[in-house]
This record gives sequence, structure tokens and C-alpha cells, in this order.
Amino acid sequence: MASTPDFVEYVCERIAGAGAIRHKKMFGEYVVYVNDRPVLPVCDDTVFVKRHDGVSEDMKEAQSGVPYPGAKLHYILDVDDAALAMRVVRRLEVAAPWPKPRKKATVKDSIK
Repeated sequence: MASTPDFVEYVCERIAGAGAIRHKKMFGEYVVYVNDRPVLPVCDDTVFVKRHDGVSEDMKEAQSGVPYPGAKLHYILDVDDAALAMRVVRRLEVAAPWPKPRKKATVKDSIK
């Protein structure tokens, strides 16, 4: 079951004070970006948090799960706990890598 757009909007509303929030549909699910950094995968109306040293203390009581088959174990974020969600998102935003720039395809590349 894919995530609903309404749920993703709700997640974005809950963390609105953490920076510039946007989401993008990817592979039938969503990724929430904070200040253009991919921070939260949202799959099956569940918000996942990558296991990272910066959030391990905040998420020690959280449930765990995998966002998709073959993925590593993630924490599950309770977005209804606004204080926790903001704390975790702010820490992840600092730790998350910048997306790698895509190589622009040239006419030469498309002929090969």
C-alpha cells in the first residue's frame, strides 16, 4: 500500500519549522526534504528515520522497521510527537548528505 498524499502533507506540516520543507514522489513512495536534503522516507504511511548516531538517543524507544524490501533497518518516527519530530529532523538535516548532482546528458551520450 503506497503512502497517501494527505499523510505526506501532514508529515510536512508537523515539521514545518525545521526549514524549507518539500516532498518528492519516488518509486511509488515519498521522500521528505529539509533545506534540499533528503531526510525522511515515507512508505506505507509510515515515517522512517535512518539509523544515525546523531538521533540514536532520541529514537532509543522507537520501533524499527524497513521502508522497503532489501533496505536496512530504520527507526519509525512518531510524527504526532511534534517535539520529538522537530528534534530528530533538525539533527538529521545537519547530518544528511547533499544529493549528488546529476550528470547532464549530451547529444553524444544519447547516440551511444
